[in-house]
Amino acid sequence: MDRMDLTGKAIVFLADGMADMPVEELNGKTPLEAVETPFMDSIAKQGASGTFLTLPEGFPTSSDAANMSVLGYSLAQFYPGRGPIEAVSQGIELGPDDIAFRCNLVYVEGDILRDYSAGHIKPEHARILIDALQEKFGSDKVTFYSGVSYRNLLILHGKEFSAKVDYFKPDSSQDQPVADLPWTALDDSIEAKNTVDMLNRLYADCAAFLAEHPLVKSGTAKGNAIWPWSPGKTPAFTPFEQKYMAKKGAVITAVDVISGIGKCAGMDVIPVEGATGYIDTNYAGKAAAAIKAIEDHDFVYVHLEAIDETSHEGILKLKMQAISDFENKIVKPVMQALEGRNCTFAVLPDHPVPLKLRAHTRTPVPVAICGPHIQPDAVEKYSEKDAPNGSLGFMSGEEFVRTVLNIR
Repeated sequence: MDRMDLTGKAIVFLADGMADMPVEELNGKTPLEAVETPFMDSIAKQGASGTFLTLPEGFPTSSDAANMSVLGYSLAQFYPGRGPIEAVSQGIELGPDDIAFRCNLVYVEGDILRDYSAGHIKPEHARILIDALQEKFGSDKVTFYSGVSYRNLLILHGKEFSAKVDYFKPDSSQDQPVADLPWTALDDSIEAKNTVDMLNRLYADCAAFLAEHPLVKSGTAKGNAIWPWSPGKTPAFTPFEQKYMAKKGAVITAVDVISGIGKCAGMDVIPVEGATGYIDTNYAGKAAAAIKAIEDHDFVYVHLEAIDETSHEGILKLKMQAISDFENKIVKPVMQALEGRNCTFAVLPDHPVPLKLRAHTRTPVPVAICGPHIQPDAVEKYSEKDAPNGSLGFMSGEEFVRTVLNIR
């Protein structure tokens, strides 16, 4: 292949949580419809549109499940829980009897879970608090690991623990009483009961400890409680290249859950300095990384977390800013840099996060794909309303990736 010709290669722009419902303040438009997005629209106009159900019934409405679906990994076959995926991202090797939980630092006011992110706690503050929890409560049975901002890990060690524990997602449970959000056993085993008992004990002990920590007591940081959720054991994925005709994939992201999925799939995870997972992320660095990565990869997955975070905050202005930044600071520069080189482009969210709900929903997401092998349809704008009218129809399984890479 001529170096200047990128036929058969694809860049996927993944806008986490971008899909929404009509908003009254926008005269019935969604935020995506209200923001000027000529480059995302051009993908629809030059290509074909459709929808994708990323969050089928029976599985969590979480980004790990949704992004696995986008990449064509059957949740019934491969879904391990979010905790172990993020452990892989951090290079933490789980033992056969280890149970890994995603562990948010949260803000609880009285008995109400107010903020799943502890006010988007600064990474340096989160690290201090998690390290303090490890020093106080770490043992041969309990280990805390610091991640990025509020996104941390709790690992329980021992045969007496189980991943068969139900939970409430913190980002879907804001403004609810903690007492209404219990951890519960999913079976009658003593191991599941032991795990629930341990989680309840850790929650109470950590809350009491954090309340007295200088960072929290002074009001410098809002992380006054932990929230363990989505447990599991070591993942085992079929490699991306094995699934897709030896196509080499790369992932560009700021958050552990997406880099963990990439690593589980044997994809190259490309770090970007200054990528934060919020609206202050290094957009230019992500765009530059994508432009470089497509030269020696067949499939580049550019993930942006900021839209999801602003959606969970329920702030319309910030969500629209994040969508505009995605369009103008990632999609536009990448498409302009690769213009005329026959690269395939695709855009989609992993799931909706309606502002009025501040939580993920199972509604199919809008998809648009353009490239040399894509026959254009009549859709001219990329939106939740227009995508279902496209020729791609309703997509599922490996269909999205196979369509993008022209694998039949």
